[in-house]
Amino acid sequence: MATNRRARHDYDILETLECGLVLVGSEVKSLREGTAQIAGSYVRVDDNELWLFQMHVPPWSYAVGFGSHDPDRKRKLLVHRREIEQWRHKANAQSLAIIPLKLYFKEGRAKVEIGLAKGRKQQDQRQALAKRDAERDMARAVRHAEKFG
Repeated sequence: MATNRRARHDYDILETLECGLVLVGSEVKSLREGTAQIAGSYVRVDDNELWLFQMHVPPWSYAVGFGSHDPDRKRKLLVHRREIEQWRHKANAQSLAIIPLKLYFKEGRAKVEIGLAKGRKQQDQRQALAKRDAERDMARAVRHAEKFG
């Protein structure tokens, strides 16, 4: 439904985790329309719970008044307590960020993939881009050699 493509450019993803989301009915229907945005959102540990901030889920087009929801409210993530403690310890010890990478449905339930990430500097971003381009060129050359012998 939504991916945070900018996250893989700005961060080195060290570890990923799949989480459930606590949503209200109109949010689920809006997500099924595919209009959610997770770019610029982040995850934080508050009171031993994971919360997703700044994810924009626009109101469902048919929900009015009582049935609608706040599009930018914080949303609770469903994760085992043991995993929350591990991630909080890693994030605090190494000054890492927890960011959402992907939002999708799995067996009818909304899931979000979060990543433990280390920020890249501008030079690191350029090096990663150059490495990716070099790998593409090598793969292209191999395919061309196989095709034309």
